[in-house]
Amino acid sequence: MTKIGDHSVSGFTKQKGMVFPREVLVGHGVIADLGDVVARLGYRGPGLIVTGPTTFKVGGKDAIASLESRKYAVQVKECGSAVMESVDEVVALAKENSPGFIVGVGGGSKIDIAKLAATKTSLPFIAVPTSAAHDGIASPRASIRENDTPLSIDATMPIAVIADTAIIVQAPHRLLASGCADVVSNAAAVLDWELAHRLRGEYLSTSAAALAKYSAESIIELAPTIRPGIEESVWNAVKPIISSGIAMSIAGTSRPASGAEHLFSHALDMIAPGKALHGEQCGVGTIMMMHLHRGDWKRIRSALLHIGAPTTAKEMDISPEQIVEALVKAHSVRPDRYTILGDRGLTTEAAERLATLTGVI
Repeated sequence: MTKIGDHSVSGFTKQKGMVFPREVLVGHGVIADLGDVVARLGYRGPGLIVTGPTTFKVGGKDAIASLESRKYAVQVKECGSAVMESVDEVVALAKENSPGFIVGVGGGSKIDIAKLAATKTSLPFIAVPTSAAHDGIASPRASIRENDTPLSIDATMPIAVIADTAIIVQAPHRLLASGCADVVSNAAAVLDWELAHRLRGEYLSTSAAALAKYSAESIIELAPTIRPGIEESVWNAVKPIISSGIAMSIAGTSRPASGAEHLFSHALDMIAPGKALHGEQCGVGTIMMMHLHRGDWKRIRSALLHIGAPTTAKEMDISPEQIVEALVKAHSVRPDRYTILGDRGLTTEAAERLATLTGVI
Protein backbone atom coordinates (compact mmCIF):
# COMPACT_ATOMS: atom_id res chain seq x y z
CA MET A 1 0.00 0.00 0.00
CA THR A 2 1.36 3.42 -0.94
CA LYS A 3 2.00 5.82 1.92
CA ILE A 4 0.52 9.30 1.88
CA GLY A 5 3.99 10.85 1.98
CA ASP A 6 5.11 8.93 -1.07
CA HIS A 7 5.58 11.35 -4.01
CA SER A 8 4.27 8.67 -6.40
CA VAL A 9 0.92 8.23 -4.58
CA SER A 10 -0.99 9.77 -7.52
CA GLY A 11 1.33 8.57 -10.23
CA PHE A 12 2.11 12.21 -11.08
CA THR A 13 5.86 12.72 -11.42
CA LYS A 14 6.32 15.96 -13.37
CA GLN A 15 8.90 18.41 -12.08
CA LYS A 16 9.92 21.85 -13.33
CA GLY A 17 12.25 24.59 -12.18
CA MET A 18 12.04 28.26 -13.10
CA VAL A 19 14.46 31.06 -12.24
CA PHE A 20 13.50 34.73 -12.53
CA PRO A 21 15.29 38.00 -11.82
CA ARG A 22 14.61 39.12 -8.26
CA GLU A 23 14.84 42.78 -9.21
CA VAL A 24 14.16 44.52 -12.52
CA LEU A 25 14.67 48.27 -12.72
CA VAL A 26 13.81 50.12 -15.92
CA GLY A 27 13.90 53.88 -16.28
CA HIS A 28 15.83 57.11 -16.27
CA GLY A 29 19.00 57.06 -14.16
CA VAL A 30 18.40 53.67 -12.52
CA ILE A 31 22.05 52.67 -12.93
CA ALA A 32 22.68 54.77 -9.82
CA ASP A 33 20.69 52.16 -7.88
CA LEU A 34 23.05 49.29 -8.74
CA GLY A 35 24.86 49.43 -5.40
CA ASP A 36 21.57 49.50 -3.49
CA VAL A 37 20.28 46.50 -5.47
CA VAL A 38 23.40 44.46 -4.71
CA ALA A 39 23.13 45.37 -1.03
CA ARG A 40 19.44 44.37 -0.91
CA LEU A 41 20.30 41.06 -2.52
CA GLY A 42 22.81 40.49 0.26
CA TYR A 43 25.91 39.97 -1.86
CA ARG A 44 29.36 40.72 -0.57
CA GLY A 45 32.15 42.05 -2.69
CA PRO A 46 34.30 42.48 -4.47
CA GLY A 47 32.33 42.92 -7.67
CA LEU A 48 33.63 42.01 -11.11
CA ILE A 49 32.37 44.22 -13.94
CA VAL A 50 32.57 42.80 -17.47
CA THR A 51 32.38 45.53 -20.10
CA GLY A 52 34.07 46.90 -23.21
CA PRO A 53 36.14 50.03 -23.94
CA THR A 54 33.15 52.01 -25.23
CA THR A 55 30.55 50.67 -22.83
CA PHE A 56 32.89 51.33 -19.91
CA LYS A 57 32.64 55.03 -20.72
CA VAL A 58 28.88 54.90 -21.34
CA GLY A 59 27.83 52.88 -18.31
CA GLY A 60 30.80 51.24 -16.64
CA LYS A 61 31.96 54.34 -14.78
CA ASP A 62 28.47 54.94 -13.37
CA ALA A 63 28.20 51.31 -12.33
CA ILE A 64 31.51 51.52 -10.47
CA ALA A 65 30.48 54.76 -8.75
CA SER A 66 27.23 53.21 -7.58
CA LEU A 67 28.93 50.10 -6.21
CA GLU A 68 31.68 52.10 -4.52
CA SER A 69 29.07 54.33 -2.88
CA ARG A 70 27.98 51.18 -1.01
CA LYS A 71 31.60 50.33 -0.15
CA TYR A 72 31.99 47.54 -2.69
CA ALA A 73 35.45 47.01 -4.14
CA VAL A 74 35.31 46.69 -7.92
CA GLN A 75 37.46 45.03 -10.55
CA VAL A 76 36.90 45.70 -14.25
CA LYS A 77 37.52 43.33 -17.14
CA GLU A 78 37.25 44.85 -20.62
CA CYS A 79 36.40 42.31 -23.32
CA GLY A 80 35.99 42.32 -27.06
CA SER A 81 33.60 40.17 -29.08
CA ALA A 82 31.52 37.34 -27.62
CA VAL A 83 33.91 34.45 -28.16
CA MET A 84 34.73 31.58 -25.81
CA GLU A 85 38.23 32.94 -25.25
CA SER A 86 36.73 36.05 -23.66
CA VAL A 87 34.54 33.91 -21.41
CA ASP A 88 37.56 31.86 -20.33
CA GLU A 89 39.48 35.03 -19.49
CA VAL A 90 36.67 36.26 -17.23
CA VAL A 91 36.39 32.82 -15.60
CA ALA A 92 40.16 32.75 -14.91
CA LEU A 93 40.03 36.25 -13.41
CA ALA A 94 37.08 35.29 -11.22
CA LYS A 95 38.85 32.19 -9.92
CA GLU A 96 41.93 34.27 -9.15
CA ASN A 97 40.15 37.09 -7.30
CA SER A 98 37.03 35.38 -5.87
CA PRO A 99 34.40 38.08 -6.54
CA GLY A 100 31.02 37.87 -4.88
CA PHE A 101 29.10 38.71 -8.06
CA ILE A 102 29.53 39.55 -11.75
CA VAL A 103 27.98 42.56 -13.47
CA GLY A 104 27.71 42.69 -17.26
CA VAL A 105 27.71 46.29 -18.48
CA GLY A 106 27.31 46.60 -22.24
CA GLY A 107 25.47 45.38 -25.29
CA GLY A 108 24.57 41.82 -26.14
CA SER A 109 28.12 40.52 -26.44
CA LYS A 110 29.27 41.79 -23.03
CA ILE A 111 26.06 40.61 -21.37
CA ASP A 112 26.52 37.14 -22.90
CA ILE A 113 30.20 36.92 -21.89
CA ALA A 114 29.38 37.89 -18.30
CA LYS A 115 26.33 35.61 -18.21
CA LEU A 116 28.24 32.53 -19.32
CA ALA A 117 31.23 33.31 -17.08
CA ALA A 118 28.83 33.61 -14.13
CA THR A 119 27.35 30.25 -15.09
CA LYS A 120 30.77 28.58 -15.19
CA THR A 121 31.79 30.04 -11.82
CA SER A 122 28.40 29.67 -10.07
CA LEU A 123 28.37 33.39 -9.29
CA PRO A 124 25.29 35.62 -9.29
CA PHE A 125 24.97 37.73 -12.42
CA ILE A 126 23.51 41.21 -12.85
CA ALA A 127 22.70 42.58 -16.32
CA VAL A 128 23.19 46.30 -16.98
CA PRO A 129 22.48 46.75 -20.71
CA THR A 130 23.78 49.82 -22.54
CA SER A 131 21.81 48.85 -25.64
CA ALA A 132 18.93 46.50 -26.40
CA ALA A 133 19.72 44.80 -29.71
CA HIS A 134 18.05 41.46 -28.83
CA ASP A 135 16.00 39.73 -26.14
CA GLY A 136 18.99 38.13 -24.41
CA ILE A 137 19.07 40.78 -21.68
CA ALA A 138 17.02 38.60 -19.34
CA SER A 139 17.14 35.21 -21.03
CA PRO A 140 18.76 31.97 -19.80
CA ARG A 141 20.82 31.73 -23.01
CA ALA A 142 24.17 33.09 -24.14
CA SER A 143 25.22 33.52 -27.77
CA ILE A 144 28.94 32.78 -28.05
CA ARG A 145 31.24 31.94 -30.95
CA GLU A 146 33.74 29.12 -30.60
CA ASN A 147 36.09 28.16 -33.44
CA ASP A 148 34.09 30.51 -35.71
CA THR A 149 30.91 28.57 -34.93
CA PRO A 150 27.97 30.46 -33.37
CA LEU A 151 26.61 28.68 -30.30
CA SER A 152 23.51 29.27 -28.19
CA ILE A 153 24.33 27.95 -24.74
CA ASP A 154 22.24 27.43 -21.60
CA ALA A 155 23.26 30.02 -19.04
CA THR A 156 22.19 31.46 -15.72
CA MET A 157 19.36 33.98 -15.57
CA PRO A 158 20.39 37.40 -14.28
CA ILE A 159 19.48 37.82 -10.63
CA ALA A 160 18.78 41.46 -11.44
CA VAL A 161 18.33 43.60 -14.55
CA ILE A 162 19.02 47.33 -14.45
CA ALA A 163 18.06 48.97 -17.73
CA ASP A 164 18.80 52.68 -17.68
CA THR A 165 16.80 54.28 -20.47
CA ALA A 166 18.98 57.42 -20.33
CA ILE A 167 21.96 55.25 -21.32
CA ILE A 168 20.25 52.95 -23.82
CA VAL A 169 18.81 55.90 -25.77
CA GLN A 170 22.37 57.01 -26.53
CA ALA A 171 23.07 53.81 -28.50
CA PRO A 172 22.42 53.82 -32.26
CA HIS A 173 18.70 53.42 -32.95
CA ARG A 174 19.52 50.50 -35.22
CA LEU A 175 20.29 48.42 -32.11
CA LEU A 176 16.96 49.16 -30.45
CA ALA A 177 15.11 48.48 -33.72
CA SER A 178 16.90 45.14 -33.94
CA GLY A 179 15.87 44.26 -30.38
CA CYS A 180 12.27 45.14 -31.18
CA ALA A 181 12.36 43.00 -34.33
CA ASP A 182 13.72 40.09 -32.29
CA VAL A 183 10.72 40.32 -29.97
CA VAL A 184 8.25 40.75 -32.84
CA SER A 185 9.55 37.41 -34.13
CA ASN A 186 7.90 35.73 -31.12
CA ALA A 187 4.64 35.99 -33.07
CA ALA A 188 5.88 33.40 -35.57
CA ALA A 189 7.93 31.40 -33.04
CA VAL A 190 4.89 30.66 -30.88
CA LEU A 191 2.94 29.50 -33.94
CA ASP A 192 5.77 27.06 -34.69
CA TRP A 193 5.76 25.86 -31.09
CA GLU A 194 2.00 25.30 -31.17
CA LEU A 195 2.37 23.46 -34.49
CA ALA A 196 5.04 21.16 -33.03
CA HIS A 197 2.77 20.54 -30.04
CA ARG A 198 -0.13 19.52 -32.26
CA LEU A 199 1.80 17.43 -34.77
CA ARG A 200 4.67 16.04 -32.69
CA GLY A 201 3.32 16.13 -29.14
CA GLU A 202 6.05 18.54 -28.10
CA TYR A 203 5.71 20.05 -24.63
CA LEU A 204 3.99 23.45 -24.73
CA SER A 205 3.89 25.91 -21.84
CA THR A 206 0.75 27.97 -22.36
CA SER A 207 1.92 30.59 -19.85
CA ALA A 208 5.29 31.01 -21.59
CA ALA A 209 3.59 31.16 -24.99
CA ALA A 210 1.14 33.76 -23.73
CA LEU A 211 3.92 35.95 -22.32
CA ALA A 212 5.94 35.66 -25.53
CA LYS A 213 2.92 36.62 -27.64
CA TYR A 214 2.12 39.50 -25.28
CA SER A 215 5.69 40.78 -25.64
CA ALA A 216 5.47 40.67 -29.43
CA GLU A 217 2.05 42.28 -29.48
CA SER A 218 3.24 45.08 -27.19
CA ILE A 219 6.01 45.99 -29.63
CA ILE A 220 3.69 45.73 -32.65
CA GLU A 221 1.07 47.99 -31.09
CA LEU A 222 3.64 50.54 -29.91
CA ALA A 223 5.66 50.45 -33.14
CA PRO A 224 4.52 53.92 -34.33
CA THR A 225 5.86 55.42 -31.07
CA ILE A 226 9.32 53.87 -31.27
CA ARG A 227 11.52 56.59 -32.72
CA PRO A 228 15.26 57.43 -32.71
CA GLY A 229 16.61 59.51 -29.86
CA ILE A 230 13.44 59.45 -27.74
CA GLU A 231 13.89 58.01 -24.26
CA GLU A 232 10.21 57.13 -23.95
CA SER A 233 10.64 54.90 -27.00
CA VAL A 234 13.30 52.98 -25.10
CA TRP A 235 10.94 52.74 -22.12
CA ASN A 236 8.20 51.28 -24.34
CA ALA A 237 10.53 48.79 -26.00
CA VAL A 238 12.76 47.52 -23.18
CA LYS A 239 9.99 46.12 -21.00
CA PRO A 240 8.73 43.67 -23.67
CA ILE A 241 12.34 42.82 -24.55
CA ILE A 242 12.93 41.80 -20.93
CA SER A 243 9.65 39.88 -20.64
CA SER A 244 10.50 37.93 -23.80
CA GLY A 245 13.63 36.64 -22.10
CA ILE A 246 11.62 35.70 -19.01
CA ALA A 247 9.21 33.71 -21.22
CA MET A 248 12.13 31.47 -22.15
CA SER A 249 12.87 30.83 -18.48
CA ILE A 250 9.24 29.88 -17.85
CA ALA A 251 9.37 27.48 -20.79
CA GLY A 252 12.77 26.03 -19.93
CA THR A 253 13.59 26.36 -23.63
CA SER A 254 14.05 29.08 -26.23
CA ARG A 255 10.92 27.81 -28.03
CA PRO A 256 8.65 30.80 -27.22
CA ALA A 257 11.10 33.16 -28.89
CA SER A 258 12.80 31.02 -31.52
CA GLY A 259 11.20 29.26 -34.46
CA ALA A 260 11.73 29.04 -38.19
CA GLU A 261 12.56 32.74 -38.39
CA HIS A 262 15.53 32.13 -36.08
CA LEU A 263 16.61 29.11 -38.11
CA PHE A 264 16.57 31.39 -41.16
CA SER A 265 18.70 33.92 -39.24
CA HIS A 266 21.20 31.25 -38.16
CA ALA A 267 21.46 30.06 -41.76
CA LEU A 268 22.18 33.64 -42.85
CA ASP A 269 24.92 33.85 -40.21
CA MET A 270 26.68 31.01 -42.03
CA ILE A 271 25.94 32.22 -45.56
CA ALA A 272 26.39 35.97 -45.13
CA PRO A 273 28.15 36.53 -41.80
CA GLY A 274 28.38 40.04 -40.41
CA LYS A 275 25.95 41.61 -42.85
CA ALA A 276 22.98 42.24 -40.57
CA LEU A 277 22.14 42.11 -36.88
CA HIS A 278 20.50 39.05 -35.37
CA GLY A 279 17.21 40.82 -34.65
CA GLU A 280 17.12 42.36 -38.11
CA GLN A 281 17.42 38.95 -39.74
CA CYS A 282 14.78 37.48 -37.44
CA GLY A 283 12.41 40.32 -38.27
CA VAL A 284 12.72 39.72 -42.02
CA GLY A 285 12.39 35.99 -41.39
CA THR A 286 9.19 36.61 -39.44
CA ILE A 287 7.57 38.36 -42.39
CA MET A 288 8.11 35.25 -44.52
CA MET A 289 7.26 32.67 -41.85
CA MET A 290 4.02 34.45 -40.97
CA HIS A 291 3.09 34.21 -44.67
CA LEU A 292 3.64 30.44 -44.50
CA HIS A 293 1.49 30.30 -41.35
CA ARG A 294 -1.18 32.28 -43.25
CA GLY A 295 -0.90 34.96 -40.59
CA ASP A 296 -0.99 38.73 -40.95
CA TRP A 297 2.50 39.14 -42.37
CA LYS A 298 1.69 42.60 -43.69
CA ARG A 299 1.03 43.78 -40.12
CA ILE A 300 4.44 42.44 -39.11
CA ARG A 301 6.09 44.23 -42.01
CA SER A 302 4.26 47.46 -41.15
CA ALA A 303 5.44 47.30 -37.53
CA LEU A 304 9.04 46.76 -38.61
CA LEU A 305 8.80 49.71 -41.00
CA HIS A 306 7.51 51.95 -38.20
CA ILE A 307 10.31 50.84 -35.89
CA GLY A 308 12.97 51.40 -38.53
CA ALA A 309 14.02 47.75 -38.87
CA PRO A 310 14.77 46.33 -42.32
CA THR A 311 12.10 44.45 -44.26
CA THR A 312 14.07 43.60 -47.42
CA ALA A 313 17.26 41.82 -48.39
CA LYS A 314 18.63 45.03 -49.91
CA GLU A 315 18.27 46.90 -46.62
CA MET A 316 20.36 44.19 -44.94
CA ASP A 317 22.97 44.27 -47.74
CA ILE A 318 22.21 40.63 -48.46
CA SER A 319 21.70 39.32 -51.99
CA PRO A 320 18.43 37.68 -53.12
CA GLU A 321 20.37 34.50 -53.81
CA GLN A 322 21.61 34.40 -50.21
CA ILE A 323 18.08 34.90 -48.88
CA VAL A 324 16.84 31.99 -50.96
CA GLU A 325 19.76 29.80 -49.93
CA ALA A 326 19.12 30.57 -46.24
CA LEU A 327 15.44 29.70 -46.63
CA VAL A 328 16.32 26.38 -48.23
CA LYS A 329 18.89 25.49 -45.56
CA ALA A 330 17.01 26.81 -42.53
CA HIS A 331 15.16 23.58 -41.65
CA SER A 332 18.48 21.71 -41.34
CA VAL A 333 20.07 24.11 -38.85
CA ARG A 334 18.28 22.44 -35.93
CA PRO A 335 16.68 19.19 -37.13
CA ASP A 336 15.27 18.61 -33.64
CA ARG A 337 13.20 21.82 -33.78
CA TYR A 338 10.04 21.25 -35.79
CA THR A 339 8.66 24.37 -37.51
CA ILE A 340 6.43 25.42 -40.37
CA LEU A 341 9.34 24.50 -42.66
CA GLY A 342 8.76 20.83 -41.89
CA ASP A 343 11.36 18.07 -42.10
CA ARG A 344 12.30 18.64 -45.73
CA GLY A 345 12.28 22.43 -45.87
CA LEU A 346 11.54 24.55 -48.92
CA THR A 347 12.59 23.93 -52.48
CA THR A 348 14.59 26.66 -54.20
CA GLU A 349 11.55 27.56 -56.26
CA ALA A 350 9.25 27.77 -53.23
CA ALA A 351 11.81 29.84 -51.32
CA GLU A 352 12.20 32.29 -54.17
CA ARG A 353 8.44 32.59 -54.53
CA LEU A 354 7.99 33.20 -50.78
CA ALA A 355 10.65 35.90 -50.65
CA THR A 356 9.23 37.57 -53.74
CA LEU A 357 5.59 37.51 -52.61
CA THR A 358 6.49 39.15 -49.29
CA GLY A 359 8.70 41.78 -50.91
CA VAL A 360 11.88 40.57 -49.19
CA ILE A 361 13.56 40.24 -52.58
